[in-house]
Amino acid sequence: MTVEAPIAVEPSDDAVYKNSLVNRRHLIMGGAFCLAAGMAYARTPQVAFPVVEKEDFEKLIPETIGSWQFRTSSGVVLPPPDALSDRLYDNLVTRVYSAPADPAIMFLTAYSNTQDGVLQVHRPEICYPAGGYNLTPTRPVDIENGLGGSIPANVFTATGRERTEHVLYWTRVGNEFPLTWSQQRLAVVKANLNGVIPDGVLVRASMIAPTFEEAMPHLSKFAAELNRTMNKQGRALLSGIKA
Repeated sequence: MTVEAPIAVEPSDDAVYKNSLVNRRHLIMGGAFCLAAGMAYARTPQVAFPVVEKEDFEKLIPETIGSWQFRTSSGVVLPPPDALSDRLYDNLVTRVYSAPADPAIMFLTAYSNTQDGVLQVHRPEICYPAGGYNLTPTRPVDIENGLGGSIPANVFTATGRERTEHVLYWTRVGNEFPLTWSQQRLAVVKANLNGVIPDGVLVRASMIAPTFEEAMPHLSKFAAELNRTMNKQGRALLSGIKA
């Protein structure tokens, strides 16, 4: 019995054309996907500021600020503890300064090299109510930075069971000085659109006095002296001053 060999069937011109067309489509689609992935990666915001070690950050805050001297680290109203505290406040300095002719100033600053919309420095309007204080409405003010410029800041009065504090503070997110939560979130978004994950800092000074009118000159003076006394890196981190 003779077995005939199978007859080879040559692909038609139409089949060859369709296969080449499919392969070409795959190549084009693959290239488009690669291009899109590359563009997405290129537009992903990148961390622009290095981590500051705790010891290095603490050294940026002078122990002598004008006539004030660092006395203790206790007695300052702290941000409320939460699951993200260690990441939110990886650089946190709290101090009480006293002076012969000026009232004692309670000082807090918190810095993070990343503000990504999820991790953001808390504003004092959260810290004080968590500690049992009632707040007056927050008011914006411009304070002298001690070097010929000014800083957009906020002030309010916090009344607790044992004391009343008058609070001056500002926040810096990248190159912005947001006065509200919404402005702070917008500052992060604007930086992200420019391909940057910004850094952020809270600087807060407060004191006990019968009225806000009595406290404000001392708080403003302390802020100005702080900027005069800090070195260039300290001024850049806390107040965005490059000089």
